[in-house]
Amino acid sequence: MATYLASIYGTEHDKVNCSFYYKIGACRHGDKCSRKHVKPTYSQTLICRNMYQDPSLIRGNTQSAGEMQEQFEAFYEDFYCEAALFGKLEEMVVCENTNDHLKGNVYARFKYEEDAQKAMDNFNSRWYGGRPIYCELSPVTDFKEACCRQHESRDCNRGGYCNFMHAKRPPQRLLRELESSQKKYIEKHGKDERSDSESPSPDRERRRHR
Repeated sequence: MATYLASIYGTEHDKVNCSFYYKIGACRHGDKCSRKHVKPTYSQTLICRNMYQDPSLIRGNTQSAGEMQEQFEAFYEDFYCEAALFGKLEEMVVCENTNDHLKGNVYARFKYEEDAQKAMDNFNSRWYGGRPIYCELSPVTDFKEACCRQHESRDCNRGGYCNFMHAKRPPQRLLRELESSQKKYIEKHGKDERSDSESPSPDRERRRHR
């Protein structure tokens, strides 16, 4: 029985634990869900809820599409650089869903669990854009399972209200720049060395001199 329960944990066949929370780190029912949301005590992934403020969803916004894209890229770079101060950042996802439990959520998956913990502790004492950051560890480890496949092919008929992540992707050129900069920093300081949150990373230095 124990083996069977372990095999169905977090799946749709699990009648005790919420499969959506396990896969996505968020559930539309929230605390009223009839199944358990087991929050991890350690994880490689953290989630900052409702952190990205999509200008296209703000009433009265008059920015052009180009201006909104520039704003998103600046946000993505800013968060990536801050997160990378705490260790090897392997993946980052910004949600562009419009439903309350996913809107503006930012996920960051680190190589090491202790780095995710340090980043979470630091972010929870900080503000961004005049708002406090709400950050916690997330059970999500496989973003391929968490992200909506139909959205990736621009074919999701649920739109922003889909219960799977609609990832807002940065341009490949920006992602390559950030990953290359982080790789150089790790090579320079040693693969097992942890960066100090008070010291600027190469990413931050690159931004200062752009």
